[in-house]
Amino acid sequence: AVLHCTSFLQDFSTFYLHLDVTPCLCVILSFRLLTRLQTSASTLRTLLSNSFSQNIPSCLWKLGRLNHVAIAVPDLDKAQSLYKDVLGAQVSETVALPEHGVYTVFVELGNTKLELLHPLGEKSPIASFLQKNKTGGMHHICIEVDDIKAAMAELKKKKIRILSEEPKIGAHGKPVIFLHPKDCHGVLVELEQA
Repeated sequence: AVLHCTSFLQDFSTFYLHLDVTPCLCVILSFRLLTRLQTSASTLRTLLSNSFSQNIPSCLWKLGRLNHVAIAVPDLDKAQSLYKDVLGAQVSETVALPEHGVYTVFVELGNTKLELLHPLGEKSPIASFLQKNKTGGMHHICIEVDDIKAAMAELKKKKIRILSEEPKIGAHGKPVIFLHPKDCHGVLVELEQA
């Protein structure tokens, strides 16, 4: 920093000498200019620091990793066999979730999971999905959040529709909510408490 300051003063001293200013006045003018620049830089640093710590609102929650991609399947046994026997993936046991109207099976991948969904009962949302998509297909994506209640509150303020008034317990035993696909570019998004 001292070398940089000295270099700065020498450059300005040379500049002032070309203006036919006495050497003593040249040094005084250079120091005044340097002092003003340092004061301005210090003031700017303080202003920026204050604005980042006080004036910029911070989000009370944040998105985490992609937990899973859910696929609705018309035949759960065939889908399990495809991922386990043909593709060699580790596949969980079938779990019934009556409160969601589905059977689920998780397929473990290196960095995330697939969730195979099959209807549990005629009123299952997966049953109506499969009526429109006979061979099955991607149903939703699930992203983890660090604070699901804060996420709900902020998303409601931003006019994102949530498909339930309160979080429900999902397949991993954690609170989940679903965001309306029309508010998420046609994708049903599940948020899960991390």
